[in-house]
Amino acid sequence: MGAAFLQALRACLGDPNVLVDGDLDAFEVDWRKRYRGRALAVARPSCTAEVAAVVRLCASHGVPIVPQGGNTGLVGGGVPDASGRQLVLSLARMARVRAVDADNLTATVEAGCVLQDVQAAATAHGLLFPLRLGSEGSCTIGGNLASNAGGTQVLRYGNARELCLGLEVVTAAGEVWDGLSGLRKDNSGYDLRDLFIGSEGTLGIITAATVKLHPRPGATLTALAACPGIDAVLALLRAARSRLDAGLTGFELIEGFALHLLARHYPDLRQPLDAPAWAVLLEVAAGDEAEARERLHALLDEASAHGLVGDAVVAASLAQARELWQLRESIPLAQAREGLNIKHDIALPVSAIPGFLAEVEPRLRAEVPDLRVVVYGHLGDGNLHYNLQAPQGMPAADFLQHHEASLNRCVYDAVLARGGSFSAEHGIGALKVAEMAARKSPVALALMRTIKQALDPHGLLNPGRVLPPP
Repeated sequence: MGAAFLQALRACLGDPNVLVDGDLDAFEVDWRKRYRGRALAVARPSCTAEVAAVVRLCASHGVPIVPQGGNTGLVGGGVPDASGRQLVLSLARMARVRAVDADNLTATVEAGCVLQDVQAAATAHGLLFPLRLGSEGSCTIGGNLASNAGGTQVLRYGNARELCLGLEVVTAAGEVWDGLSGLRKDNSGYDLRDLFIGSEGTLGIITAATVKLHPRPGATLTALAACPGIDAVLALLRAARSRLDAGLTGFELIEGFALHLLARHYPDLRQPLDAPAWAVLLEVAAGDEAEARERLHALLDEASAHGLVGDAVVAASLAQARELWQLRESIPLAQAREGLNIKHDIALPVSAIPGFLAEVEPRLRAEVPDLRVVVYGHLGDGNLHYNLQAPQGMPAADFLQHHEASLNRCVYDAVLARGGSFSAEHGIGALKVAEMAARKSPVALALMRTIKQALDPHGLLNPGRVLPPP
């Protein structure tokens, strides 16, 4: 059956676009290198019709499919398992910008389009596609939508879901749903788009999308400010919302130990503040630079007068702004260099964050006294990356084996007790399936399984991800 399937697959896509031999690590190993699978093959279609043909072929042979974009996910949802039975369906060759409609403020792009290229297409028309991620040079728009990616501008523009108007999707039966609408208003039945966004390839395969564009701000300014404590950070956020309103496009939190890791692993990155306990990266947009600078300086002066901010720097150029953002975006890379760690991508009501931080770290240290806690994230929308690094000298593998389950339980118990979520923007993938089983309501799980059964009755789309077994 395997040989017959591969022969038919080659006939469909051509030999160069069916990979079975050689180094397939780029497709079989996840970005964090926590999951290493073995694919039956890697299929590389070039158009929607080829995706549909591959899916129909898989359906007739009973071959499970793992859709894959840029393979930058953090929860193991885009790589095959170890069975050698799953086909990796790479959408990387489907990377065209099909159209930009400047008057309608939309772009229609294929799923394999790298996020940075979508941004560039908008910029070429004097517009903005505001989804911004650290991995934007390699992640793809299909993966962004399949995982409902967040990023640094959710505070102003929303998640990937809010930035998408329409989709083109290949169903589990190999049919094509053309829902590439550029309409802001369409109440003609169920919103099928929202079924597929955030479903991580378990309900259908996104092949193209129509996304919202925005007018480009006349000017954008970036500042880095030191705050004495988390209560001061929240007070600064309140003041920024009040003074800047929609002009506040980013409000990123960085705890001091995260900056320490950056200094250790990226000493060439200039850090303009002197070892702050907490740092906040603010981004402000306005009609022109003078207005942006005046509003930002007024905010920082007021915050300083009330003891909310100590040192602060405002970028004087685009190059300096990029340097400040590079600090924030390099934290995951510094953690990776430090060693395997336990990542928590959590969402909380912003008002609950100080209580969460005060409660959880002492509990964690009661179990692992020299534990190193790395806190950073999108404070403006309540999304923290609350990551746990092994004590110095403890092998990372031992740390994960002996402590991951109990430390996860401590963090997630505190998150859910405060009305939060154990998955804010990274998705469920394979990593958090057990948490879904333990923490999602039985009613919600039953509804999700009903949808999955209806859309993928044979369970061939990304099996073992998102939904726990019944």
